[in-house]
Amino acid sequence: MRVILFASLLLASLAAPARADEKEQIIGTWKLVSVMYEDQETKALTPVLGNHPRGSQIATRDGRWLALVTADNRPVPKTDEERAQALRTMISYSGHYKVEGNKVTTKVEIAWNEAWVGGEQVRFVRFEGDKLFIESPPMPHPNVGGKVVRVIVVWQREK
Repeated sequence: MRVILFASLLLASLAAPARADEKEQIIGTWKLVSVMYEDQETKALTPVLGNHPRGSQIATRDGRWLALVTADNRPVPKTDEERAQALRTMISYSGHYKVEGNKVTTKVEIAWNEAWVGGEQVRFVRFEGDKLFIESPPMPHPNVGGKVVRVIVVWQREK
């Protein structure tokens, strides 16, 4: 009986597709689907960069991270105020990253927000099919006047 049970479990594990861990799954190039801010007081979700933001997320095998996100319908800035608004309608940073379970930590080397340079950005990841969900812990965000939000970003794997 034990031999049959062991053989059944062995066959089932061989037939089931192996799930790559987060470290391997995150490697690649991703196209932005959405960016939502979850207000930590009200739990309201807001598509702060519009319904069709643009962006790319790249995670290399050797540990390089690059994220660039811009709002939809951004006009070409012509004045100082328009340039300031352009800065408020984007998020971008790069550095070396490490993965520990579902936590990704990037040591920021360059960013749209100079306050992030030299620090770490911590995100939590999960995968659903060919989609990558990256979520921040609650934090004051410079693009919404320091209001405490959780950023929820959805990416689609590029083929």
